[in-house]
Amino acid sequence: MTPKSESISERDHAPNYKCHSVLCASKRTRGAVGQRILHLLAQGGRIEIEKNEKKRIASVKCLTRDGWHYPGVDLDMFRKLKRKKAVSSSGGGPYRITRHGLELVRSELDNR
Repeated sequence: MTPKSESISERDHAPNYKCHSVLCASKRTRGAVGQRILHLLAQGGRIEIEKNEKKRIASVKCLTRDGWHYPGVDLDMFRKLKRKKAVSSSGGGPYRITRHGLELVRSELDNR
């Protein structure tokens, strides 16, 4: 028995459709993305912010220790990490993981 093929528009509007992508905005995967970001920060990564002329945060980007851009961080995720006191900035520098953030990280295998 083969499953019925469905178009993208039908699939997107289906009520029982679940996204299993890493960058999905569902609650289940948001936790996994947050853990991955904390893991990148624990390995030496940083979060850099850019502010607009009103001194408000305009954009957020996460950089690994090698300088690669990680696309899983948006303004909401940054605020969530900051609210949990998992990241902080000192001396106007980039945001780095705190001691409390290190406690929040679940261990993960290094796939290098």
